Amino acid sequence: MKLTILTPEKKLYEGDVTGVKVPGAAGSFEILKDHAPIISALAKGPIRVSAAAGTKQFEIESGFVECLNNNVTVLVEGAKEVA
Repeated sequence: MKLTILTPEKKLYEGDVTGVKVPGAAGSFEILKDHAPIISALAKGPIRVSAAAGTKQFEIESGFVECLNNNVTVLVEGAKEVA
C-alpha cells in the first residue's frame, strides 16, 4: 500500500506501508491493504505509520484522508514528526 502525507509546505512522507492509523473526526481508525474507498476529515491527534522499516508518528492539527486502490493520501495542517 502506498502512503503520501502532504502539508501546504512540503511532502512529509511517501512510501510503502503496511498500515496507517489516523485521528478521524468521529474517532481514530486504521487503514490496511485493500481497505474500502474512503474520504474522511481528520481531527487533532497522531498519525501512526507502520512500514517494513519500522514505525513513524506525526502529530497533526487537522486534515483529510483519502484511500482508493491501495493508495492513501493524507493532507494535513500543523504537522510535525514526533517519532
